[in-house]
Amino acid sequence: AGIAQVSAMAGWDTRLTDADETALPSARERIERNLAGAVERGKVNTVSRDAALGKLFFSPSLAAACDGVDLVIEAVVEDAGIKQEVLARAARAASEGALFATNTSSLSVTAIAQRLPRPERFLGLHFFNPVHIMKLVEIVVHPGAAAATREEALAIVRALGKEPVVVQDSPGFASSRLGLVLGLEAMRMVEQGVASAADIDTAMKLGYNHPMGPLQLTDLVGLDVRLKIAEYLHDSLGGTQFEPPAILRRLVAEGKLGKKTGHGFYDWTTP
Repeated sequence: AGIAQVSAMAGWDTRLTDADETALPSARERIERNLAGAVERGKVNTVSRDAALGKLFFSPSLAAACDGVDLVIEAVVEDAGIKQEVLARAARAASEGALFATNTSSLSVTAIAQRLPRPERFLGLHFFNPVHIMKLVEIVVHPGAAAATREEALAIVRALGKEPVVVQDSPGFASSRLGLVLGLEAMRMVEQGVASAADIDTAMKLGYNHPMGPLQLTDLVGLDVRLKIAEYLHDSLGGTQFEPPAILRRLVAEGKLGKKTGHGFYDWTTP
């Protein structure tokens, strides 16, 4: 929903689709809440809000959503096989010269590209949560991507009001690889009783000028997502720094996945 929101705010006709039809009304509600909050804070006027909402179209059909489009950004679960399937189906409906991107935060863009019909027109566009606030987008380039695709991606990211950085395809890219190490070490500190989650986050915010602490960020990203990324990087790169801590596995097993479930390293059920 966040990527769709910034696309609509940029003035682009934007189609959002999901295999789960019930997710589409929720996505619209989330976008409406975000824009209402932006209006209240004086960041967006009502004219811009209404114009953006008018650019959004929701469809349960992937083929209908991708019919004739020039840009497809896939943001499904962190599973390479599912991503390949969705992108391949989208390619059959999109325009001949369309650009395709995956929003994966850590999976191999090169491996995903191998099963796509036009891999030279494909790369990674890794947006950061919350997308409507965070400025950074990683452009992840694989060896088969055309130079023109990279340049077009740079223009797209800037048109969305974001700041691009270009990285070569590698496990975890730049941001997830560095950010995950910090997050996992923060979890180990909680596990060892070194400090509370809140105090660790405050230390990073005030001591290192981070806008958000690593454990609050983990709750927003989702503990299940963090666990998948940690397992993938541990398998790909080795090293104890990527080994998922026991506390992370336990919380995921208990269904405490962060803000989306109400509990993670923080209690999100109370204001």
